[in-house]
Amino acid sequence: MKQLEIKKKNSFLKKFLIKINRFFGFEIVDQSNYSLSSLDKYGYENLSKIGDRSITLPLGEYKITRKVNSLHIILRSCASVKMLSQSKDRIFSKEKYEYSIRTLNSIVKCLNYSKILFNKIDLKLTIIDHDSNIEVIKNYKKILDNQFFDFEIKELNYDKYKLNIKNINEDNKSVSENQKSNMSNIGQSLDIAFDSNDLVYFVEDDYLHKLNSIEEMIYTYEKFSSLLNDELFICPTDYPYLYTNPTNTNILIGNSSHWRRVDQTLCTFLTSKKMIQKYFNLLKTMSTVEHLPFEKPLHDIYKKEFCFSPIPSLAIHFTNINSIYGVSPNENLNKLWNESEFVK
Repeated sequence: MKQLEIKKKNSFLKKFLIKINRFFGFEIVDQSNYSLSSLDKYGYENLSKIGDRSITLPLGEYKITRKVNSLHIILRSCASVKMLSQSKDRIFSKEKYEYSIRTLNSIVKCLNYSKILFNKIDLKLTIIDHDSNIEVIKNYKKILDNQFFDFEIKELNYDKYKLNIKNINEDNKSVSENQKSNMSNIGQSLDIAFDSNDLVYFVEDDYLHKLNSIEEMIYTYEKFSSLLNDELFICPTDYPYLYTNPTNTNILIGNSSHWRRVDQTLCTFLTSKKMIQKYFNLLKTMSTVEHLPFEKPLHDIYKKEFCFSPIPSLAIHFTNINSIYGVSPNENLNKLWNESEFVK
């Protein structure tokens, strides 16, 4: 009986201490089981609260001053083109539509995995498609059917945007029709993004996503933009070419991943409406001129603005295994490929 009374007393004191600590902005970590009683969570779970605070153990709490209000995902789709600028096969040697469908399925799985988060901010998904066959579009619609978020599938207005593309690139070579399709899709994506409400995630249709990838990007964007007091760019992929030379960088802790500052990405990235409008004319040149390298306008922006890439990768670029712009190192590609399969 005496032991029971002590247990009750300790329980009362624990609750009282939790209230006092929370009043002063502190949390109590129970070292015996790595739990936070005040949050009713374990230390390995997501402890942050969107729009309010970022918590990373053992670094503690960081107050969010830059709140994310919405996310607009713009997926550029062209399931009929096997490879844009290479003749080699992608890893697993499947037809392009397999990668396109799995890309969308992996994104939708991410959104459902983070449904609690996206019930607190506005979410929309737009697919801009060029020349995919009707079966691919049907599968897109099946994946998106009865989802909790708004979505739309738009056809690329290729005839409109290709008129603005220069036929000769910066390498003094003719611009291919496949590249013109890609550039036109970028142009239409940017025009749509210009009127978005807050964050925009531009993504190509050969990037398979880990379940927590989009959630991690949102929480990390809030944390870093609050910390740096500025808007920024986030790339979800840890590209192999980032390791070809020893490069000085900055390492920051996101919500549950390490992130490093980079000065190059491909055309899959997340940023804000403010950044899109600030650099709109420069970004739009990717839809009119085939630069060398193609992403040169982005690289020019990263000389002035912050851009971060995760370690390890959150989304994998499923292209040729030997490409330095391809699959991320030290990743279980088979696992991600299988998890992204769409079962009809």
